[in-house]
Amino acid sequence: MNKLTFSKMHGLGNDFMVIDGTRHNFDPHTAPIAAWADRHTGIGFDQLLLVEHTDKADVDFRYRIFNADGSEVQQCGNGARCFVKFVAEQGLSDKHEIIVETAKGIIKPRLNDDGLVTVNMGQPRFQPEDLPFILRSNEQAGQLTYIVVQDLDSAEMSLLSMGNPHAVMLVGDVETAPVADWGAALQKHPRFPERVNVGFMEVLDKHNIKLRVYERGAGETQACGTGACAAVVSGVRLGLLAAGEPVRVQLRGGDLHIIWSEGEDVMMTGAAVKVFDGEIAY
Repeated sequence: MNKLTFSKMHGLGNDFMVIDGTRHNFDPHTAPIAAWADRHTGIGFDQLLLVEHTDKADVDFRYRIFNADGSEVQQCGNGARCFVKFVAEQGLSDKHEIIVETAKGIIKPRLNDDGLVTVNMGQPRFQPEDLPFILRSNEQAGQLTYIVVQDLDSAEMSLLSMGNPHAVMLVGDVETAPVADWGAALQKHPRFPERVNVGFMEVLDKHNIKLRVYERGAGETQACGTGACAAVVSGVRLGLLAAGEPVRVQLRGGDLHIIWSEGEDVMMTGAAVKVFDGEIAY
């Protein structure tokens, strides 16, 4: 029986079990992640975050993310903010900005003096193979929106990768949007071979949106950092949001501020909070 220490953290209500794999000999593939994620009989979280050593030069840590169902994913923006705060609180680094390896590239989260965390999320990618997404013969790679048919209905959406795949739909009112039904169906649509995160975006003005996200492997979460980035990128490309200026993304768990313009990296700023430290045997 192994004793494992961890921190429970959240970024705007998107919550995590965070494990220091630099000090623990932890194998995520043998750990009962789904059982730990259960909110009635376990710790309860949307994703498990794992800090590991890296063998890459000029990189501080490796960052791995596992959904509540145990599946590994490539990126999580809210998790990245919790990651840098965890590293600082655990004394793993005294840097305010760290360089972190993910499955989809390098990110550079920075702990600000006000306690908020800014993450350079890199550049969005729009080619179908980046998600991946299966093109139809009448579609072109990189177009602004695509039509995806689900049963007898169809949805127009922007598609892009923020290190993980996102589909973003415009809605008139996020409160009445069919997030549960459409999110569950679209995230496993056959045109997305590795599934997709589905965002429902209501544009208030050039600098403000409301957003709900149905995440693959987790369902609807209180906040999704990469989903917020994807929504703002989509809105800027469609001419609905201000390019190169902060856009406030109102999520159920709180607000994120995103800045992006064509050809630039996406910058995301928001909170990261530790809830408690714990120990579990397995």
